[in-house]
Amino acid sequence: MIVGISDMKVSKEPEDMLITYSLGSCIGLVVWDPVAKVGGLLHYMLPEARLDEERAKQRPFMFANSGIPLLFKEAYRLGAKKNRMVVKAFGGARIMDSAGIFNIGKRNYRIMLRLFEKNNITLSKKDIGGSVNRTVSLEVGSGITRLKMPGRGERMI
Repeated sequence: MIVGISDMKVSKEPEDMLITYSLGSCIGLVVWDPVAKVGGLLHYMLPEARLDEERAKQRPFMFANSGIPLLFKEAYRLGAKKNRMVVKAFGGARIMDSAGIFNIGKRNYRIMLRLFEKNNITLSKKDIGGSVNRTVSLEVGSGITRLKMPGRGERMI
């Protein structure tokens, strides 16, 4: 199942693979419950919905502060429990902003950390920053997460 930009998918089907491509300044957030075998992937673009509240109503997964809570709620609805969740984050690179004027990647990551701190969520793994695109996939049945970056190949993380 492909997770596009400003999109989210959650599944409890063991054969499903969730994948998102070309994470630049966007963040790919993976959640997985090893007991319930529920997995989810969110690809958000921007930190805060208040930047464009009308668009946030139409596309809540575009923004961290509206997409992240929806990702967790949908995983809980399928049987995941917060205390069992493995949470991983990828992306937040500085792409097409070499001077660091907008710092979208950094801002995307910071707001996620604030939301996690406020809600007592621990980040299990991360690959954040730099200046390369990333592709991330999650095998729902096993929880295996793969990260692929140009020039660095693919690895399980």
